Amino acid sequence: MEITKETKLSDLLDQYPWLKEELSKVNDKFRMLKTPIGKIMMGKATIAEMSKRSGMDPDAIIGKISELIKANR
Repeated sequence: MEITKETKLSDLLDQYPWLKEELSKVNDKFRMLKTPIGKIMMGKATIAEMSKRSGMDPDAIIGKISELIKANR
């Protein structure tokens, strides 16, 4: 799966369900994904929106997610 700024978080989690737990290690702000509000937002959130909310560069998020996927194959 190619990950871009427009990739939806829900699509990533469908393919890699374990990623939800790992994202909190990338940025503390991603811990909110484990909350009821986070579950609602997961359906709509893209990498670009995750970037805005976390303050991380979208390319850095894509890089970290790619590293996690490679490490967990």
